[in-house]
Amino acid sequence: MLEIQRWGGTIEIFNENILEVKGLKKYFPNRKGFFNKIVSFNKGVNGVDFTIKKGESVGLVGESGSGKTTLGRCIVRLYEATEGSIKFNINGQMIDLTKASQREMKSIRKHFQMLFQDVYSSLDSRMRVVDIVTEPMAIHKIGTPKERIDRAKELMERVGLSANDIRKYPHQFSGGQRQRIGITRALSINPDFIVCDEPVSALDVSVQAQILNLLLDLRNEFNLSYLFIAHDLGVVKYISDRIIVMYLGKIVEIASSEDIYENPRHPYTEALLAAISKYKAGSSRDILLRGNIPDPSNPPSGCVLQTRCAYVKDICKEVIPKLEPITEKPNAFVACHFHKELNLNCYS
Repeated sequence: MLEIQRWGGTIEIFNENILEVKGLKKYFPNRKGFFNKIVSFNKGVNGVDFTIKKGESVGLVGESGSGKTTLGRCIVRLYEATEGSIKFNINGQMIDLTKASQREMKSIRKHFQMLFQDVYSSLDSRMRVVDIVTEPMAIHKIGTPKERIDRAKELMERVGLSANDIRKYPHQFSGGQRQRIGITRALSINPDFIVCDEPVSALDVSVQAQILNLLLDLRNEFNLSYLFIAHDLGVVKYISDRIIVMYLGKIVEIASSEDIYENPRHPYTEALLAAISKYKAGSSRDILLRGNIPDPSNPPSGCVLQTRCAYVKDICKEVIPKLEPITEKPNAFVACHFHKELNLNCYS
């Protein structure tokens, strides 16, 4: 069990959005034959809408293959979106990243960063830590060479590393220390928003807790906003104000962290909760999804979960449920035809 210590005091939550995603799609072509002809598309992200407010931490959860990482990479434009808009707040002005040129993106990128799951491969093994951390500052022409090194040392100490280790190479550090280096690099240009792509999933449980506590502290200290991607609801609970549940390229539920755990409204959310051992052990029955996640190039008709859902009915196989607001819960949404009738298990 992770022991997460939340920060003291309160963090200021702005009413202003830092990110607005509308109708976002990302399709990957499947090619076949001698002429490399496109025969189908993998619908990694298939029309999603959500917002993140300044100072807010939003969790994004789902099984492998649900489209979480694809969505995160689209937001920072490591992937080009097939359709839709990604509007980012820069000095009070909402800029659509999908329409920004490469030259414009160079100046925009300093406002957001990304933490990767495989941090070792994201750190150039041929570069010393000092060069890894100061490179973003050099690209964006921030400070003099000496000022960059001084800032790198300061941030190294802030994330729990020794400034004396700044001349070492990534392979000389443990997995948890390398993730701290990744965090240091992300903070070096003072971003407003960080996409965290399963940054603790490859770490030991005790180290996971340390990194999560660090991210919580940094969020308060630097007034950061997070999109925290994970497959484990037990991890995102501690770092998220709201949680987005994603399945097969679609968002199926959005609610506050407390509501997701205390009163899930979508059968898929219920199944994810049941997969957490402490919740599953206390439930009256096992909630298991049938079979595997469908082929994203040929998603089911109607509800994307209908091939695996324990509550499926005829309408689920024919009509796509809309992501509609839950009237009694502010800023909560669910895409299920029967969310008002179902009495899903409470695991709190």
